[in-house]
Amino acid sequence: MNISRWPNNARSAVVITVDFNDEHGILTQEPRIAGREKSLSVWRYGAKRGVDRVLDALDEFNVQSSWFVPGRVAETHRELVTRIHAQKHEIGNIGYVCEDFDTLTLDAQKNVFKKGQAALEHALGIRAEGFRSFTGNWAQGFADFLRDEGVTWSSSWRGDDLPYFHVPDNGTPLKKPLVELPLHYELEDEPYFAYNLSPAVPVGQPRIPSYGEVLKNWKHDFAAFHRFGLCFVLRLHPEIIGTAGRIDVLRELLADIRAHDDVWFATGADMAAWWHQSVTGNEPGHPVEVYARHKQEQA
Repeated sequence: MNISRWPNNARSAVVITVDFNDEHGILTQEPRIAGREKSLSVWRYGAKRGVDRVLDALDEFNVQSSWFVPGRVAETHRELVTRIHAQKHEIGNIGYVCEDFDTLTLDAQKNVFKKGQAALEHALGIRAEGFRSFTGNWAQGFADFLRDEGVTWSSSWRGDDLPYFHVPDNGTPLKKPLVELPLHYELEDEPYFAYNLSPAVPVGQPRIPSYGEVLKNWKHDFAAFHRFGLCFVLRLHPEIIGTAGRIDVLRELLADIRAHDDVWFATGADMAAWWHQSVTGNEPGHPVEVYARHKQEQA
């Protein structure tokens, strides 16, 4: 990729995403946590304190971000979600209660998307343009369904440092296929900081790492993404990054990125629009193309 391809001759792009799942994400990951109020309070902390701190940090550095909000959170924390939207952050769909798509049929996946979309529309008067599958997977045909529902981008899959297009399941080229903004585990706060003792979350991996070392990891990754002209997608959670101590990890990272005058900060919708405008297709041999051909051969 030409490293001057981004708008205004920026060398790299940055998309900050935030999953405001409240208690629903952990209940999907670890059903045994249901009814354990002490443990659930760890994840409810985002609504209590974390959202405000994250919003303040983004405002301090003039960064617009993309927030994924389950429909149920839009109902139970409508004032907070309205404030996020009012501060010009994009709101995306992550289902109704962060459902595990690995356990759902295609029709069930469509239904929870629609339920989440309806809740967001009722709370905010908008239809989300971005989608994130909580568990990262979906059934064959779901990407086509998302596009038909007006979704332009997803940030659910992995496998690249640049956006790419989902290949339609019927193999027919589309004028505006769904854009994927791929994730990396090392560019998320949860693998470093998520921790609960009883029940153990994550099982067998108790850790509270050095904040400074995590910051150094993220700065090192950004420096490499910037050097190669890539798209740096960060995935955060207000209950995790929004604690009194950890919020400065985000602030210092944003300060480091803002020290560069050739970085394009974009929302997911901004990135999808730019990718559709500027890129005609995936690189030859891209894994998503290989996988699509394999599925078509098996059909």
